[in-house]
Parts: sequence; structure tokens; C-alpha cells
Amino acid sequence: MFADLPRYRSDQIWRAIHHEGLEADNWTALPASLRERIDHDLPCSLTAAMHSVSDAGDTIKFLWALEDGAKIESVLMLYPDRATVCISTQAGCAMGCSFCATGQAGFRRQLSVGEIVEQVVRARRAASELGRRLSNIVVMGMGEPLANETALWPAIERVHDEFQLSARHITVSTVGLVPGIDRLADRPLPVTLAVSLHAADNELRNKLIPINRRYPLDELIAACDRYLQRRRRRISFEWAMIDGVNDREEDAMRLADLAHRLSPSAHVNLIPLNSTPGYPVRGSSRNRIERFRAVLEAQRVTVTVRRNRGDDIDAACGQLAAGQPVTLSRKRSAFTS
Repeated sequence: MFADLPRYRSDQIWRAIHHEGLEADNWTALPASLRERIDHDLPCSLTAAMHSVSDAGDTIKFLWALEDGAKIESVLMLYPDRATVCISTQAGCAMGCSFCATGQAGFRRQLSVGEIVEQVVRARRAASELGRRLSNIVVMGMGEPLANETALWPAIERVHDEFQLSARHITVSTVGLVPGIDRLADRPLPVTLAVSLHAADNELRNKLIPINRRYPLDELIAACDRYLQRRRRRISFEWAMIDGVNDREEDAMRLADLAHRLSPSAHVNLIPLNSTPGYPVRGSSRNRIERFRAVLEAQRVTVTVRRNRGDDIDAACGQLAAGQPVTLSRKRSAFTS
């Protein structure tokens, strides 16, 4: 698109896109005529629609409108030792997980490389404005990442190379697409794999996560083991704690058995269930979560309980549904691929 420009100008544009993360009209190193050309020739990617703030400013949810009217969300989370962005890979999701607001909303379309990358760019800029450096990316927002590999992996490579983020600080989540896990194991960057498990027997998992009927637990755990042996990166099992559904002692024992089938044993991340309109079952109480954790620890499973972030603004795990109206004006962007 800009092949007629001298190399140094192309380098300036690339640096502005990937390192400054600004709209073209703010690239003051470029002449006004070139900024106007960039603004005209590069199509829109994400339009800032709305943002919500929680946790005393430490959690920021962004609602983005795409060029075709679809909407997605991403979440910036600030911790004392890191700044993490949770990004989306699809507008909606086709996996149909019963307790997830995104799955309840259905699938709209895949995101492009540029739409994925720009979520990181925008979060990086927002973190910088707060005096923080973006250090971690978790691909756990709207959609199933391994169902959009053709855009996911180039996006990961771009943010890894251009933002100098270690692959160990990039986590990809999946509900258990076995072929995608195997392909991810052969990729050149050793990203962290997180598996949204939520049940340790096929009967219950079939109800919670329909894709389990296609890739049942034995196949999923075998794929996780192949990934572990290939990448030498400990895998995380994500477990939403649902009252009376998967928070019993026998559930914890089955989960421990699955975790121990990997060597080293999988790390378990317990997540208090976040409420969604389409799933009336409530999350487990704090006491039940602690008892569940105690059972896992007694079985020598490494376990953490995730602190809810942004649940009051529907920014927590399983709550992203992009259901808010667009309220802000459209801006042009330079990140569509």
C-alpha cells in the first residue's frame, strides 16, 4: 500500500502502529499530507464504543465496534506486578458452553489478524497512559481461539516480535479442540496453554461444554500430554465453581486424577462462577471453594483461586457478551489485516 515511500517513512509508520499505538492524526513525526493519506487508505478496525472501569481503576473493559457492526470486548487488568490484557478472537462464540454469556449469545464471525492485534495495541496505550507497561496477554475473551487459528497465530507472532513480549507471557485458552492443541504444540513459540475444563467426567462435561461430545476427556488429556511433552510448559486447567454442579469432593478427586495424568501435574485455576442472564445456577460459596481447594491440595495438586475482577461491569470470566450500545464516535485505525 505504501511501496512508493522511502524505507525510513515505512519504518516510521510501522513503529507508530506497533509501538506508539496512536491514530494517524497523532503521528507528528510524519508530514500532514502523509497522515491524511494514511487516514484515508487504511480501513477501520476497531471503533471505541464504550469503556467501563472497576476495581478502583485497576480493571477496564473496552467495548469495540467493528466495521460491519459486530461488537467485541477486551479487558485490561492492572496488578501490582503486571498489566494483563484479555483479548477476543471471535465476535461471539459457537461453542455453546452453558454458563458463558458469550456462548449464550451465539457466533457472529471470526476476527482478522488486525482486529486481534489492535486490541493489544489499544490496551498497551491505555496501560502506558496510566504509567504501566503491558506485560501479559491472555487469549480468553470472546470466542474459541483455536477455532480461529489462521488469524490467531499471525497475531501472536506480531505482538511477540513487535512488542518484545515473551511467549511465556502469552496464554491461549481453549475448551478442548484437540486438533488445534496439536497444531499449537508444533508452533515455534512456547505459549502457555490453558484448558477450560470445568468437569472431570464426560457426562457432566457434555452438558457444560458441548464440544466434549466430539473430543471427550481421554482424547483431550492425551492432547494436553502431547503439548506438555513438546513444549515443556505446564498446562493450566480452568474450573468455574458452580454450586451443586461441579464443586463436590468427588469432583475434586476426579479433577486431581486428571491433573496427575500430566507430568508435571497440571495447575488448577479455580474461578468463582460469574452470573450470566442465561444460566440460573449460582456460583459456589467461598466456603465450598475453600473445601474444594483443600481436597486438591491434599492430593498434591497445585491450585489457585482466581480473584474476580470486573464482575460488577460484566468484565469477569464468562461475562463478555458485547451487549452494550455504541456511544462514542468512529475513529480510523491502522490495524486491519
